[in-house]
Amino acid sequence: MGWSRFVFVFLVVLAPSAFAQTAEGSLAPGTLPAPSVSEKWQHFETETFAPLTLGAGAFNAAVSQLTDSTPLYGREFFPAYPERFGSAVGDIISQNFFGDFVLASAFHEDTRYFRRGPAHRLFPRIFYAISRSVITRTDTGDTTFNWADVGGTAMSAALSNAYYPPASRNVHAASVNWVTSLAGSGFANLLPEFLPDFRAWVKRHL
Repeated sequence: MGWSRFVFVFLVVLAPSAFAQTAEGSLAPGTLPAPSVSEKWQHFETETFAPLTLGAGAFNAAVSQLTDSTPLYGREFFPAYPERFGSAVGDIISQNFFGDFVLASAFHEDTRYFRRGPAHRLFPRIFYAISRSVITRTDTGDTTFNWADVGGTAMSAALSNAYYPPASRNVHAASVNWVTSLAGSGFANLLPEFLPDFRAWVKRHL
C-alpha cells in the first residue's frame, strides 16, 4: 500500500487515538498508576468502537481505490470499494486489539504516550516522539522495547492475509503493511507531543 497506507495511519487512524491520549500523556511518567488489564481492554474499546473508526476505514478504502493499491480488489467501485472498506476496518481493529490489549497485557507495557513538553528542545522532542514506536515504558515505569506496537502491527499485517484478496496475500504486501503502520505510529506521536503547545498558542493569540 506504500505511501497511501502511511498517510492513512498517520492522519486518520492514529491521530484520533493521539488526541485521546494527550490529556493523560501530558503528565510526567510516574504520576499515573499503571493501567490494569481491564483498563487496557477499555482503552482498546474506546479507541476502536467509535465513529472515527468507520471514517478511518472509509478514507483508507478511498485512497486504496483511487490508487489501485493493496488490497488489490480491482478498480470497479462495486464491489471493490465495500471490500476495501471492510478490510480497512479489519486492519484497524486487529492492530488496536493486538497492540493495545493482547501484547500490552502480555509484556506489561504502558501504551500511553508521555510527552517531553516545551522544557526540551524541538528536535530532541521530535526524535523522542517518533522513537516511541519502538521504545516504551513498562507498567512499572522502566524503559523497554515496544513489543506491543512492533508486534501488534506485525500480527495485524499477518492476519490481513486471511481476508485480503489472493493478489495481496504475500510476504511483500504484509511487510509493507507492517513497516508503514509502524512508521505511522511513530510519526503520529508528534500530535500528542505538540498539540498542547498549539492549544496554548491559540489561547494566547485568540
